[in-house]
Amino acid sequence: MQRQLFADAAGSGDAGADQLRLTRVPLAPEIRLYLAEDPTLLWARLEAAAGRRLPPPFWASAWAGGQALARYLFDHPEVVAGRRVLDLASGSGLVAIAAAMAGAATVAANDIDPYATTAISLNAIANEVRVTITRDDLLDEGLVDVDVVLAGDALYSGELAAQVLPFLSRHTDQGVRVLVGDPGRGHCTVDRLEPVARYRRATLGVAEDSLIDRVQVLAMSPRP
Repeated sequence: MQRQLFADAAGSGDAGADQLRLTRVPLAPEIRLYLAEDPTLLWARLEAAAGRRLPPPFWASAWAGGQALARYLFDHPEVVAGRRVLDLASGSGLVAIAAAMAGAATVAANDIDPYATTAISLNAIANEVRVTITRDDLLDEGLVDVDVVLAGDALYSGELAAQVLPFLSRHTDQGVRVLVGDPGRGHCTVDRLEPVARYRRATLGVAEDSLIDRVQVLAMSPRP
């Protein structure tokens, strides 16, 4: 099944499938994900098979912010239990899967990368949960009809943060609960984001996370 799903992703054949290993997530060992031992090698193989430049395989790593947010949902399931949840820039589906396991009524995992949506499918099956997967670019749209928006490590660059933060703000101001997992990359520029939990650094993340020793979960408050 793993190879067949990758064969359907952007016409890639099964390139890269043998680079993934089903691995428990350090901060949320309740979850297993198909992760790359060497994301750079995986990226090169996918590009070679596709014959074109591809975005980095962010979906093949357990990012520190996503791990923290998943841990928070397991520790505080009441945040999502019985609610409609959107996981923005879902990547591997880590946070979406945690929300489903914590009892969310519905979970939408959104990512514009077709390889990510394939990975989310694989990981949801591996963890025996159901999530709805979408590839729509939601950031320029108005509001999504949900109760909770989750963003695990979606602020990893200034350019992306400039798009994501207004989206999160719009939803917060309409009464939607917004939670962000962030290891302190310096792009949380909105003063309405307040920490609700802190965790020690998660291992198994991407290489650029190796110097991070703390990761936190932030909640966005409405405008006064």
